[in-house]
Amino acid sequence: QKRSDIEIVAINDLLDAEYMAYMLKYDSTHGRFDGTVEVKDGHLIVNGKKIRVTAERDPANLKWDEVGVDVVAEATGLFLTDETARKHITAGAKKVVMTGPSKDNTPMFVKGANFDTYAGQDIVSNASCTTNCLAPLAKVINDNFGIVEGLMTTVHATTATQKTVDGPSHKDWRGGRGAAQNIIPSSTGAAKAVGKVLPELNGKLTGMAFRVPTPNVSVVDLTVRLEKAASYEEIKKAMKAASEGAMKGVLGYTEDDVVSTDFNGEVCTSVFDAKAG
Repeated sequence: QKRSDIEIVAINDLLDAEYMAYMLKYDSTHGRFDGTVEVKDGHLIVNGKKIRVTAERDPANLKWDEVGVDVVAEATGLFLTDETARKHITAGAKKVVMTGPSKDNTPMFVKGANFDTYAGQDIVSNASCTTNCLAPLAKVINDNFGIVEGLMTTVHATTATQKTVDGPSHKDWRGGRGAAQNIIPSSTGAAKAVGKVLPELNGKLTGMAFRVPTPNVSVVDLTVRLEKAASYEEIKKAMKAASEGAMKGVLGYTEDDVVSTDFNGEVCTSVFDAKAG
């Protein structure tokens, strides 16, 4: 609600409005909501504005046109192909943005990397959080020095799919181990996704992930072989220039002695930590 150019008019979730209001008011990671939240006649009223609440399992039944929806943020993780996400268009929405990597050829766009290639597609993916961190970093390095090949490692905060204690996880046995007790090796498609976002890096990056017992903020460590030799000072200079220029507001830059919690609520999708290198 801090964005004056965006108005939330409807939410579809399999939760009742009272519980949604509670979850918005109180957040264990980000604290209390800085505004007013109430429920009236089955609708959420946030900062005085009414938001329609529905609980439809099939997006085709959502009647987005009744509330004038322009863009749907498809955040369930269940409709990540053009065919399934297009049900939102059938229901009256004009465009759909998937909040995770698409599972088909739906184009992925990352701010600071390839927004300039957007050609008006009605269904797009915003890729993953890791890709949004990695892509701006990789673009600056590649544009300035050229990347021959690279390895990305992400130290990733716990996610909702993990277990509080050991439990069944048939596809990923290690992923079923207690999240608060372990550093858990995991897979990530972020490096491959960067190749889709930045075609010039396709096939050049690979990656791995570790899930760690923190509630928020993740780290990307990128090791690359460069086409053009560069000192770390030159790399820092390029990052700082990008953060103050073309990528301002997307790529941040810091030389402070920060730790992960210092980035809680950070507005940039990627912040270059100069002292960590």
